Amino acid sequence: MLLEYFQMIDRIISVDLDKKVLEARSIVPDESTVFEGHFPGHPLVPGVLLIETMAQASGIMIMHTIDFEKIPLLAGVKEGKLRDFVGPRTELEITAEIEHEGSGFAVTRAQIKTGGKRIANAQLTYTVMPFPTPDLRDLIRKQVAEMKEPV
Repeated sequence: MLLEYFQMIDRIISVDLDKKVLEARSIVPDESTVFEGHFPGHPLVPGVLLIETMAQASGIMIMHTIDFEKIPLLAGVKEGKLRDFVGPRTELEITAEIEHEGSGFAVTRAQIKTGGKRIANAQLTYTVMPFPTPDLRDLIRKQVAEMKEPV
């Protein structure tokens, strides 16, 4: 997880195209410039970055279902809940499931657990549109492929 670069997913564990469910993992780094202000002496992952983590997992799941032909852009967060605080070295278990897709939109349900305990969940809505450039599509496809490689 590289908080400063918004690279929130370390590893994709599984993608089930039939069930439209993705499982991923990330480990919060020991140190990050994000922690310098949030909060000095008591580092916590900002809640907005937990939402972003769920959004990235959901976006990756959506792209898998359409073979990376379009890019999903986060358009809404509904029923978002942040249930606990997350500090350095926490292993995050991320799940994203597509509830609806079609007509240029997609809706997912995502959650983050640690040690089996749910710490965040949300329903996320996306606008799905063509990639602005083929280079961006190729870059994202490459980054996702690297997330699937064994550690």
